[in-house]
Amino acid sequence: MGGLATALRLAKTGYEVQLIEKNQQAGGRLNQLKKDGFTFDTGPSFFSMSYEFKEFATDCNIDLPFKYVELDPLYSVNFSDSPKTFHLYKDLKKLSEQFKDIEPDFEQKMVKYLKKSGSLFHDTVDLVIKNNFDSVFSYLITLMRVNPKHLDVLLISFWKQVKRSFSSKEAQQIVSLVAFFLGRTPFDTMAVYTLLSYTEFKHDGYFNVEGGMYKIVEGIVDELKKENVKITYDTEIVEFVNKNKKLDHFIDQKGEKWTADIFLVNADAAVFRGKVFKRERFSTQKMDKMNWTMGYLTIYLGIKCKLPQVNHHNYYLGSNFEEYGTNVSQNPDSLQKPYYYVNVVSKHNNECAPEGCESLFFVCPVPNLLFKPSWEDKDQIVNSIIADFSKRIDKDISPEIISKTVYTPLDWESQIHLHRGSGLGLSHSMLQIGAFRPANFDEKFKNVFYVGASTIPGAGLPMAIISSKLSYQRIVEYSKSI
Repeated sequence: MGGLATALRLAKTGYEVQLIEKNQQAGGRLNQLKKDGFTFDTGPSFFSMSYEFKEFATDCNIDLPFKYVELDPLYSVNFSDSPKTFHLYKDLKKLSEQFKDIEPDFEQKMVKYLKKSGSLFHDTVDLVIKNNFDSVFSYLITLMRVNPKHLDVLLISFWKQVKRSFSSKEAQQIVSLVAFFLGRTPFDTMAVYTLLSYTEFKHDGYFNVEGGMYKIVEGIVDELKKENVKITYDTEIVEFVNKNKKLDHFIDQKGEKWTADIFLVNADAAVFRGKVFKRERFSTQKMDKMNWTMGYLTIYLGIKCKLPQVNHHNYYLGSNFEEYGTNVSQNPDSLQKPYYYVNVVSKHNNECAPEGCESLFFVCPVPNLLFKPSWEDKDQIVNSIIADFSKRIDKDISPEIISKTVYTPLDWESQIHLHRGSGLGLSHSMLQIGAFRPANFDEKFKNVFYVGASTIPGAGLPMAIISSKLSYQRIVEYSKSI
């Protein structure tokens, strides 16, 4: 996504752009699987911060090349020890009504919590998230401009901040779920990211793309074609040649040379530096010592029946949230009672499944390959998730399955070159955010730049769009010197 968006920004500014893609189609993690008459989104299944996409379209002087609708409710949450389903509405009165028996003053608490997370958002987004940093020093100077009232959230976890605000376990767990969107858990994510709650419930919400999320990619690729931008697929960069502190050309797996004045890398900014540029700082051994996001087990099922009792976006939680959340990143045994998300993409996109059928997309957070290198038990874990889901919805879907595809962290590692199969790249720990992340400019070659999840500002579709603008600004500034 970051590479596509930057390419369009550059092409619209008059740059001659060419894209080289490792896989058979564009998109990276934001991709699509078509199989047995079913269509599945393979990665993100909804997006937030829609205004970033609108701004991107304005910057490129185009109409937004895909259509989207706001989610209402945002998603639904089910607990294994309760028959009740919670629906996450942006309307706080509708949301609070569901907590009246377990937390009667939920609305007042939520207003206070969102006021704090909103203040965090507005005091940091322009300064810290939407800004380039030339050095760690300039980053620290910028941080000093953030209102000091927010210092406390740098020292505690997301979970502790939520526990300060809500008393019922249901409210605490539901409000904490957004931390999983960063590829970690509420227990190892800094409280500063409670600002995401504001983007969920107050600022903008979540959105579905009509026809599936891959329409975003298809729309941008169509715009690139209008600018005569060529995309070469099935081409993996494996070597390079440099001259006079500049990169001269890349070499692909077939030995072909790719020459340019300026290069933008959308592969993982840390992995590429180690795998292709052979930088010692990014050797496998040193990267293993960095903090990475967890892995993802993703399951794509086509079933020959409809599920009217299941909503579009659903979270299925167990009864041991703290124990599970504390261990899931590193302990494979926690998978025996998995927590997972289910997206029924065909719910509002009939073209994504044959008539009378459903396309189901399961996501289960799991340890990355540092902590669970073997997936010989894949079938056992997948079957346990399907059995649990069947029990929750009071419908055994096993005999209804006519299409089944499973990706483990091993698959994500090989497909996208994600270090140890970590789903969202480098985590957002204190020393891996802002200028502490791998920079979006190369430390040796002055004509090489980076975009994507493991550089600034971080993981997520809106962040990829912001990352594209920051990289574009770097390239334009560099162009003035050549």
